[in-house]
Amino acid sequence: MLLSVMLLPLSCASIDCPITNTVYCVYDLQKTDGSADTLRIDTLWARAQCINSTDTLLINRLCGSNATKLYIPISYTQTEDVIFLEVRDTSVSTKQTIWKDTIHLTKENSPHFEGVDCKANYFHQVTGISSTHHLIDTIIINNTEVNYDASKAHFLLRLKARR
Repeated sequence: MLLSVMLLPLSCASIDCPITNTVYCVYDLQKTDGSADTLRIDTLWARAQCINSTDTLLINRLCGSNATKLYIPISYTQTEDVIFLEVRDTSVSTKQTIWKDTIHLTKENSPHFEGVDCKANYFHQVTGISSTHHLIDTIIINNTEVNYDASKAHFLLRLKARR
């Protein structure tokens, strides 16, 4: 009896579910020469195309920031994500310059299991990326594995000169 009471704590599993379990793609903003770029006086919107051809707002008016990275959520089970970026140059009040680009991201999705008490999630393996080239010069895949770790940029997003 004493042995079973002593083993009882060992039989219970303790799994800590991550508090933030959203999986983000990290886009490192760069100039065409590879040096860091920012939005400075620009305003950015990002939308994702959903399965039913509607779109979902992911970033709403990221304004004039000195941010050098964008954190954009990735879909769980779609094999291709389509992201619409709209950037407006707000430096001249009489004439706004607007750039619209579309990013196509292809990926493989893998269910990620933490424990029965945790919300289901997916990790991803990037298989390709392409874009239109109105403001975007090039996109380079830097890290193909998309999971909870957002410390390393997945993509180097090189932007054309704006001013």
